[in-house]
Amino acid sequence: MSVLVYTESENGKFKKSAFEVASYAAEVAKQLGTTATAVSFNVTENEVLGDYGITKVLHIADDSLKTFNAKGYAQAMMQAAKQESATTVIVSSSADTKYMAPLLAASLNAGYVPNVVAAPESTSPFTVKRSAFSNKGFAHTQIHTDHKVIGVSNNAFGAIENKTTVAVEDFSVTTEDATFATKSVEIDKVIGKATIADADIVVSAGRGLKGPENWGMVEELADVLGAATACSKPVSDLGWRPHGEHVGQTGKPVASNLYIAIGISGAIQHLAGVSSSKTKVVINTDPEAPFFKAADYGIVGDAFEVVPQLIEKLKDFKAQNA
Repeated sequence: MSVLVYTESENGKFKKSAFEVASYAAEVAKQLGTTATAVSFNVTENEVLGDYGITKVLHIADDSLKTFNAKGYAQAMMQAAKQESATTVIVSSSADTKYMAPLLAASLNAGYVPNVVAAPESTSPFTVKRSAFSNKGFAHTQIHTDHKVIGVSNNAFGAIENKTTVAVEDFSVTTEDATFATKSVEIDKVIGKATIADADIVVSAGRGLKGPENWGMVEELADVLGAATACSKPVSDLGWRPHGEHVGQTGKPVASNLYIAIGISGAIQHLAGVSSSKTKVVINTDPEAPFFKAADYGIVGDAFEVVPQLIEKLKDFKAQNA
């Protein structure tokens, strides 16, 4: 009986969250006195999961599952759980996984808890800590079902190296035609830039930039930092930036190590979406902007003066430490 973990991937490569959930699964397995088994979909370099405590990988090579399909992935995970006699399944809390996990939980008659931020406090009863009320508080939740599905928040537990010997096995799944009644026919994706979900650093801006023509300095700062670019909801509503960059409670959640907000006042919906970020830096001309109350560091000043200076200082620092 092992702990089973779903490892997210894209274009044949694991996402950062895959290593985080693998690390979490290894810790749960240690608490339960068992091992951790991962399920991967169309990934070639599965051995890397052994660096994070995984001892076995069930590799699914199936063209019908190259593109994420909630029903198909849930069926695959259910079949893997039955083969491995796994009663505890670890997944991420990404947007895709939150579609898949309830289907998986229903098929296993399992209790499902998303947004978990720490290793289990107890395994008898099984108790986990999760974020609640749009990240304004925490709930300590007990799961009393025989099967359990745990959704780990991005950047909460971290990717922890724990090298083990890993065995990779091919795993075939059986899917029904009805599984693919809904299909993705086209995916529009920004190429060559860090994504908001996976980025360690996010540089975000709001209406304080006054117009889309001024976004060059935001992109330049992001390039220097190796960061993803993002924006507030009003900016995407105005058409200054694509909706895919909108972060907040009604947009994409951000759980980066560093979040830089430029010219964003800090509406409650925006703060709820970025509260999981480790360090928040705010640049705003208004010293009373709500964002300053949530910030770790704040600069009261004109972004058109502060950001170019910040870019130059960072470039000098990188040149001196190259």
